[in-house]
Amino acid sequence: MKFASSIILSFLLLTSPQIFAKTTPSKSVHQQMHTQLLANAKSSIDKSVINDYLKFEIETKEIEDPVFGNLSQESIEMIGDLLNEAKSHSGLKYRRGGKTPAGFDCSGFTGYVYKQFGYKLNASSSAQYSDGVKVEKGDLRPGDLVFFTSPRSKGGVGHVGIVVEADNEKDTFKFIHSAVSGGIEINNSTAPYYKKRYVGARRIITE
Repeated sequence: MKFASSIILSFLLLTSPQIFAKTTPSKSVHQQMHTQLLANAKSSIDKSVINDYLKFEIETKEIEDPVFGNLSQESIEMIGDLLNEAKSHSGLKYRRGGKTPAGFDCSGFTGYVYKQFGYKLNASSSAQYSDGVKVEKGDLRPGDLVFFTSPRSKGGVGHVGIVVEADNEKDTFKFIHSAVSGGIEINNSTAPYYKKRYVGARRIITE
């Protein structure tokens, strides 16, 4: 009987070894599963990074101002406040050498307005022409300083104002200034007197 049992057991081992073998996966299968899991994780991370980047790009484009470009929101608001300050003096009479609300000349006016927001400009219009950075006429924006000759400046800078509105497609702008004849007022660059006297522009608030 024992002999017969041994024969049967030997037969089973030879014909069906999988019955008695362990069923754990081979090393190669385990490595394949691990590699796939890592690939799936990497793909998920890549998608997350790409989505975050696209979201940033969209948000950046949405907040970019058509007039001020990538200027900070804080500076854009400051320029708005600066122009409101300038306009609050509308109608004030011109005063030669004046630098206070008791009366302004042109550079006294621009210097006073900018001083209220922490910027110190040079005293005269010709000296203010070296303040800030140069701006081409076709790139003007509100807050920029614009300069003109005057009857007594012999072709050099003799007058200054602050841009309140710019149409760069038409190469025109409106500016507020202290004029000898009208005091604090807004004029258009297309007015013959100013059109022929335009010299250039400077930007004080740059970022």
